[in-house]
Amino acid sequence: MVEKKGLHKKNKHQGQYDFQQLTENYQPLKKFVSYNPYGTPTINFFHPQAVKALNKALLITYYGIKYWDIPKGYLCPPIPGRADYIHYIADLLQTNQDKESRPCRCLDIGVGANCIYPTIGQTEYGWTFVGSDIDPVSIENARKIVTCNPILAHKIELRLQKNHRKSFGGILIPGEFFDVSICNPPFHGSKEEAEEGTLRKLSSLRGEKITKAKLNFGGTSNELWCEGGEARFLLDMISESREYKENIRWFTCLVSKTKTLEKLYAKLKAVEVAEYRVIPMHQGTKESRILAWRFMNL
Repeated sequence: MVEKKGLHKKNKHQGQYDFQQLTENYQPLKKFVSYNPYGTPTINFFHPQAVKALNKALLITYYGIKYWDIPKGYLCPPIPGRADYIHYIADLLQTNQDKESRPCRCLDIGVGANCIYPTIGQTEYGWTFVGSDIDPVSIENARKIVTCNPILAHKIELRLQKNHRKSFGGILIPGEFFDVSICNPPFHGSKEEAEEGTLRKLSSLRGEKITKAKLNFGGTSNELWCEGGEARFLLDMISESREYKENIRWFTCLVSKTKTLEKLYAKLKAVEVAEYRVIPMHQGTKESRILAWRFMNL
């Protein structure tokens, strides 16, 4: 199995997975573990239940989570990459924020049924979260994860977003303040585009061209695609962020496509941000980036 090269130095998932430790901590994973031609233990990353079992084992082993589950068909995220986002945001806040006694307060836009970002942010750094989502099932499942884990209880609040075109409106309470907002947006502009992206991901995993889409990580429509894709989503978010420049110190979002950035730079200048940054991320052969912007003086 390819090592997860390029992860943040604080990421707990460097190198190969320790399947001996993972299966000891979560026995149901054991039935999915096999050995590749090099004698290295691995799982079939094309098998949704295997990926889900791996996620449970990782959360139990590295984050002290006792309960975690997602509804059938919902996004089962690769945890090392999600952890990277949190660690890079911690760097961003540490560089520019006075040392304060209170924990960082974070808004997760599109928290999802998996509730991964708040789980990692709370257990790694002690941050408190508000997680929003347009899907009632996601909100209820995330709430169950929080209430079933004492280390998360009362640290993560979930709010339903009723307006599909808004990121902040309808979620933020007047006078409410967050140190940072994070978002893993729907990257694709249509179901067909999402399936093409899945084929590329699976082909990369297997090392050969795959012609039939099979969502090994799952994902519902609102998790994977939206009208106009990530470019439209982020342009709308940047425009709306100006209205909430007194409520959030740093706005951030993942950007999957480099070609999207030029449009975003123009929009950031148009809304007169004080500063913006692009933070590169690498997970093996995958490259991604975080776009961060602020209106406030630090």
